[in-house]
Amino acid sequence: MKYETQRVALPFFAVAMALFALQVIFGILAATVYILPEFMVDLVPFHIMRMSHTNLLIVWLLMGFMGCTYFLLPEEAETEIHSPMIAYIQLAIFAVAGAGALLSYQFGIHEGREFLEQPLWSKILITVSFLMFLYNTSMTLLRGRKTAINSILMLGLWLAAIFWLFAFYNPSNLALDKLYWWWIVHVWVEGVWELIMASLLAYLLIKLTGVDREIIEKWLYVIIGLALFSGLLGTGHHYYWIGAPGYWQPIGSFFSTLEVAPFFAMVMFAFYMFWKGRRNHPNKAAMLWTLGSATVAFFGAGVWGFMHTLHWVNYYTHGTQVTAAHGHLAFYGAYVMMVLAVITYAMPQLRRIQPFNQIINMWSFWLMTASMCFMTFTLTFAGVVQTHLQRVMGINYMEVQEQLSLFYVMRLGAGCVVAVAAVVFLWAVFGPAREEMPAGETGLANA
Repeated sequence: MKYETQRVALPFFAVAMALFALQVIFGILAATVYILPEFMVDLVPFHIMRMSHTNLLIVWLLMGFMGCTYFLLPEEAETEIHSPMIAYIQLAIFAVAGAGALLSYQFGIHEGREFLEQPLWSKILITVSFLMFLYNTSMTLLRGRKTAINSILMLGLWLAAIFWLFAFYNPSNLALDKLYWWWIVHVWVEGVWELIMASLLAYLLIKLTGVDREIIEKWLYVIIGLALFSGLLGTGHHYYWIGAPGYWQPIGSFFSTLEVAPFFAMVMFAFYMFWKGRRNHPNKAAMLWTLGSATVAFFGAGVWGFMHTLHWVNYYTHGTQVTAAHGHLAFYGAYVMMVLAVITYAMPQLRRIQPFNQIINMWSFWLMTASMCFMTFTLTFAGVVQTHLQRVMGINYMEVQEQLSLFYVMRLGAGCVVAVAAVVFLWAVFGPAREEMPAGETGLANA
């Protein structure tokens, strides 16, 4: 580490990974209900499992983004974090808000809006924590060096906080509610979060490939331009069937089609920089996660998103397992893998050990990625069958669900492998490192 306050990132990574483990557990529980409908019905109903699964995903990714920011910002700004104490306090507030909301769900206390079910007090604490985080990081940036990476990263974080404020607005008209609801759910993950992802990707490529910053920053500007141009009006593909004006169908279809472009640019960017730069960085596992993130994001968010984003296709596939397939692979590739890539790169420095347990880490990459891809294929096939039987032939919903049971069994199996891979990853980055050989003999500890 170049700056001592980069260690602030460590507790953020630790809490994020604990919540990641909980998210996987709730996902497996929910997947089990698809096969055994009465499973834990009196203890934890299905809607609570699903609510916990999706909320934990959002919370731990936000916490991961905060940890990533605290790690890279001192290096990019060439100055220490403004106040480590503020960072620790806002971490505690955020953790209390997230854990309290999760506990509330188990007792049926929630606001009922998908992804925004947090009780009001929890939303307020999350907002306070986010404002403390933005103050701390913005003050750090103001007194240090401004680069394209830290400027775009902070822009993405500030916009995420601004759009989060719509979580407090809950109009009584359902169509109006959904109109603004998507300003959070869509504009986050298909707009401003892409700025965060692109910034983290650029940072890792500078560190891992040694390519000149000027070249990488030019690519970064192109990517975020494409992301904002396509992602903001691309929100229209969620307005097809909620009572919004009909002009959103051509607008949504056109700009949603363009949303493939920034993810394709990220793939080209990552592999071109890898080809152009040196390939001898000791942290091979971090490079694997970095290249994997760009690739899987392109397929999950780009290709799978495009498959059912046109309104004349979405008319049939909306709300089927095709949507679930896209959602799982897109979130995993674009954001989960990127946070895991930064953690893989940062943890050896935070623990002051040369890159360690890399073979174990790479095993977790291949296990997790392969099982998530298998899960996506399984849900895609299930969605195609569901669309034809339910939306074309008009067969009753529950009858169709019985026809999909084999797909749900395979999805549960894939989820269990994801859980194993998550344990392997946690062991690789937080577990004991093997004793290193002298540098003259191996150059790095690669196992």
